[in-house]
Amino acid sequence: MNGLLQSIQENVVFLLEFLAVICALFLAAYGAEKWAKKVSGDTERVLSTRKIAVIGVFSAIAAVLMLFDFPVPFAPPFYKMDFSELPALIGTFAYGPVAGVMIELCKTVLKLLMKGTTTAFVGDLANFFIGCSFLLPASVIYLLKKTRKNAVVGCIVGTTVMTVVGTAFNAVYLLPKFAELYGMPLDAIIGMGTAINPAITNISSFAIMAVAPLNILKGVTVSVATLLVYKKLSPVLKAGEPMNGRTKREKTGMRTLEKKSS
Repeated sequence: MNGLLQSIQENVVFLLEFLAVICALFLAAYGAEKWAKKVSGDTERVLSTRKIAVIGVFSAIAAVLMLFDFPVPFAPPFYKMDFSELPALIGTFAYGPVAGVMIELCKTVLKLLMKGTTTAFVGDLANFFIGCSFLLPASVIYLLKKTRKNAVVGCIVGTTVMTVVGTAFNAVYLLPKFAELYGMPLDAIIGMGTAINPAITNISSFAIMAVAPLNILKGVTVSVATLLVYKKLSPVLKAGEPMNGRTKREKTGMRTLEKKSS
């Protein structure tokens, strides 16, 4: 805990930038969810007491999974793979984009409390922001029409957006910021990539050949796992949710249509 407090004191400006990113993503998620619900005719509340409770459970699971990260052979050791987006995507499909951002934020905070930071919070911002870039498009597409086809399309779009955003964000902001906060020449970081892949010669090739494959790998594995288990978990997650203005007959009709569509 003392180490975490010291890191906070040393990186106040960066944490304020981190806070601005969090606020922007919450606003984007809320606006996207309200729009998608309006288009689909869904009158369910964005958040409810039960949703918040389940979000807490998913956040805890995601934080634990985040601790079991592991390096990948095509990137320097400070880039690691984890499966914390799996409960986040399941929760987002069940409860919407705002829930997804909340899970991403809570898991990041819990991970910091349990493990602290070894990247001056840069890796934590990356995990949060890039994770949200995966969850938001996937969940909005699924929210428009809750069918298996839309879930697959949402996962494909989410993986694509995460790969593009993650690659660009690393090249333009995260890697230079990491070098700045650590007082490490950017060339030294690029050199770590060159040692693994000689084709990496600058920051652009570093992001394309090390960061992009990592995001693709994470997006594909998390998407496949979610598509395999979500249908079985969905009735449990939705149990006890209020009708929110729709009659039982309307709800039953929608479930029947969803089954036919899938």
